[in-house]
Amino acid sequence: MSRSSCSQSSEYSSSATPTEPARGTAATTVSGLASARFAATARDYIAAHRYSVTLTFAVVTCALAPAYVVRWRIAFVPTTLLEIAILLTVAAFAVETARQRSPVVWRGPFTFPALAFLLAGAISVLVAPDRRAALGLYRAYFIEPIAFGVIVATIVDSNRRALMLLGGLAAGGLVAGAANSIVVLAALRAHALDVTLTPPVVIYNTSNAVALYLVPLVAVSAGIVFYGVNPKLRLVSGAFTALALIAVVLSFSRGGYLASGAVALGLAVMHRRRWWWLAAGLAAALIALQIPQISARVYTEIDLTNGRNTLVGRFHLWDAALQMLSHHPFFGAGLSGFAAALAPYWNPTHIDRFTYPHNIVLNFWTETGVLGVVAFAWILVTGFRVSWRGWRKSDIDWRPIHLGVFFALVAVIVHGLVDVPYFKNDLSLEFWTLVAISWSNVYRLGPRPA
Repeated sequence: MSRSSCSQSSEYSSSATPTEPARGTAATTVSGLASARFAATARDYIAAHRYSVTLTFAVVTCALAPAYVVRWRIAFVPTTLLEIAILLTVAAFAVETARQRSPVVWRGPFTFPALAFLLAGAISVLVAPDRRAALGLYRAYFIEPIAFGVIVATIVDSNRRALMLLGGLAAGGLVAGAANSIVVLAALRAHALDVTLTPPVVIYNTSNAVALYLVPLVAVSAGIVFYGVNPKLRLVSGAFTALALIAVVLSFSRGGYLASGAVALGLAVMHRRRWWWLAAGLAAALIALQIPQISARVYTEIDLTNGRNTLVGRFHLWDAALQMLSHHPFFGAGLSGFAAALAPYWNPTHIDRFTYPHNIVLNFWTETGVLGVVAFAWILVTGFRVSWRGWRKSDIDWRPIHLGVFFALVAVIVHGLVDVPYFKNDLSLEFWTLVAISWSNVYRLGPRPA
């Protein structure tokens, strides 16, 4: 009995010895997995709440882009609802950056062209005939939108956040577009609309402003419709694209039609079913031209002998602007100085008075001089390169956004052939938000391979 007991005891001891380390290893593994999961959850929580207040203010600011028309004065300083929203976003960003000790994304391919652009604007304030007015424009078109762009590049660290900001821009555009469309449709119903003249407008000063703001956003939303992988997102983007295009059509902006066509052509050519989409686009254009109001608007612009052709007026304006620039070749007229500088070269009996020459090159040349033209061209080239790299290298959720930004810049250039696609509060904010969204993802892809 004693041997049996000893034998059993020995067997028990020998069998227990190898299992104890195994149990310890398993416990350690479980503990390690739990710690890793906790750490990952904590990281996700921190990332999700990083700059959460700034993000909220930024989305609201994007939605309020057309609200720059709401103006008042604080003491002797004029301001707008949009500017207040931007300043609140900047304040929230400063506080959260200090509390989180987060790095600010300000160094990158846009840094030097943006600094050159800021320098050109500062010089233009000094040479402007009215420095006080010029300083206000410098604040609204240079400092504030570029600062907002830096904020966007810093806080947008996910596709979800990019879509939130794009949604803000889209919401503001839909409100402005819907309001303008309602006024135009009311005029059509009352048979009070002469489409060969300036169409009615609400919120903005001109109906062209509706197309200037909406077409770049249509480029992004259409990119998502063409190449997105999320069915719900594609559906929402498709709805926005349709509504925005209706607003563009009802703006009767010939420049808007041209820019929309350029975006549609580019997206169609990029698609693997390009011939189908090109045919569909051509059919849509021909159908649209069967609408009497649209055909009258377009054919008036084609007929250079028509007294209501605005393109002929543009030719005269560009000629006068070039004459003025021949006497101010380096610095132009300065910010807010174009109307005064143009006066000696413009027919004093002409009913129109222009604050810009309505051509993208002449706009920047007259307002910011040669340096401004070079700086903005540099910014555009950089925007094309960044968005194209994002289209080629980023993950599948981001690629449609990058392609949309690429064609949004195309829309800026094409519409800018006959209009002013940057020098407005909402357009400058939209421009820097779009390029910053693209850069926010591209710089996280890592250094460009040699």
